[in-house]
Amino acid sequence: MIKYGRIVNEGRAFEGSVVVEDDRISEIFEGNELPCGVFDREVDASGCYVLPGVIDTHVHFREPGLTEKADIESESRAAAYGGVTSYIEMPNTVPQTTTIEALDEKIRLASEKSHVNYSFFFGATNDNFSDFQRLDRRRVAGIKLFMGSSTGNMLVDGEKSLEKVFETAAELDFPVVAHCEDTALIERNMKVFQSIYGDDPDVRFHPMIRSEEACFKSSSLAVGLARRFGTRLHIAHLSTARELELLGDGVTGEACVAHLLFTQDDYVEKGTRIKCNPAIKTAEDRAALRVALADGRISTVATDHAPHLLSQKQGGCARAASGMSMIQFSLPVMLGLADEGVLSVERVVELMCHAPARLFSIEKRGFLRPNYKADIAIVRRVEPWTVTRDIIQSKCAWSPLEGEMLRWRVETTICNGKIVLDGEKFDGLIRGEELSIINCQLSIIN
Repeated sequence: MIKYGRIVNEGRAFEGSVVVEDDRISEIFEGNELPCGVFDREVDASGCYVLPGVIDTHVHFREPGLTEKADIESESRAAAYGGVTSYIEMPNTVPQTTTIEALDEKIRLASEKSHVNYSFFFGATNDNFSDFQRLDRRRVAGIKLFMGSSTGNMLVDGEKSLEKVFETAAELDFPVVAHCEDTALIERNMKVFQSIYGDDPDVRFHPMIRSEEACFKSSSLAVGLARRFGTRLHIAHLSTARELELLGDGVTGEACVAHLLFTQDDYVEKGTRIKCNPAIKTAEDRAALRVALADGRISTVATDHAPHLLSQKQGGCARAASGMSMIQFSLPVMLGLADEGVLSVERVVELMCHAPARLFSIEKRGFLRPNYKADIAIVRRVEPWTVTRDIIQSKCAWSPLEGEMLRWRVETTICNGKIVLDGEKFDGLIRGEELSIINCQLSIIN
């Protein structure tokens, strides 16, 4: 039993208790009266908020092939420390998750190593759309499409290939999650800045090279294709105010924590530690994204957790790797934005728990409901504390949040009814489960 907590769920916040039996929520009691019965364990959540476990639908855990940066064990541990109980991982690993065999291998690895629940997007290429029909719809939440910022066969920018991806995904009812940046425009911008500033321009030029125009041009193309073929489109990591006008009519959007927290002015202090694709842009863009969190235009918040070694973050726009470690601190950061009045705690839960479950048709997770899986995060508002390197769980051992002060801590993380994190005690023997995907229409109803 989790007792005396403030439960936040489905737009409400109330004092109550949650009873967990085996791997599921058995009952939810509202008020201070405790349920009767004998419990194996009682968790006192006095002064805490009791939330559904976060579902992060945009992570790069680097395994297989890039495990010097991160791996499934280390990054799922960081997830648990951050109140994240489920994740959907992206396909740009080595090998890429663009074949059934590669997908099966990732699932096998996660079953052995992941401390929390897992699923994987299937990556689109220029010529693998015929494989979409071979995918098990209960195991694959969607198709990841790189319309920019990728290399090799995963950069899909030919007209015919794009049409086939959107058409086939629509026929099979797979949502398409698209990284939208116009590669040709970015390359032209890079050449201009290199002609002035040398081969590796300073990182402060990153948002000018990976510009608003590059994002909007590509996002507009994706939206046009989605509406032409009736494809469900989710635009990943929105970074500009202008792109917000594209949302609606079956097109949803994701904001990532870094774009909600930082602006291009932070390159002066943070340097390449906040270099990511698409680039962090202006204060006006950040303000627009924050407003869209609260008014419903943005549907989900994720991290785009993408660790690199610090040695790989050296250089400027051309040389430094893009991506950062964020998953351990995403929930405290978002609750901090609630403290600032950017959005409510209830809205944080909608964006990070409820909406990801609905959007990607995840069965029996994302909500605190009887008979749902007991994936729960217990958080507490505390005196300000500073993020230091020694607490970082990610294998890369750094975060752009080092030195930042947070006001929230994750006290307890429960995954499938098992306490993975209890204060500073972590149970490394616990393994998560593969997420189960249900029919889209049923997920909307539920």
